[in-house]
Amino acid sequence: MIQGLEWIIVLVVVLVLFLWGPEKLPKLARAVGQAKREFEKASREVQEELTRPSTGTQSQPTGSTDIIQIARSLGIETEGKTREQLAEEIAARLKKA
Repeated sequence: MIQGLEWIIVLVVVLVLFLWGPEKLPKLARAVGQAKREFEKASREVQEELTRPSTGTQSQPTGSTDIIQIARSLGIETEGKTREQLAEEIAARLKKA
């Protein structure tokens, strides 16, 4: 017997089929899958950046532009912040997602 949650899922599937039609569903699923892969790739890159040991010098390492680009893509303000501060904000943002 179908209960409450199952009816909601069935209703959502029927609604999606009605709104977009069966010919657009593969394109929609492909776009969702691609977005998920991109998010996971960015998450892996951030985790690698966070686990990479810092050099301890005042000059920025060559990989620091990567963390700045990641921070900007996540909507984090980068001006006047150290690499470590950006890494902490990125990690906090990813934990929320």
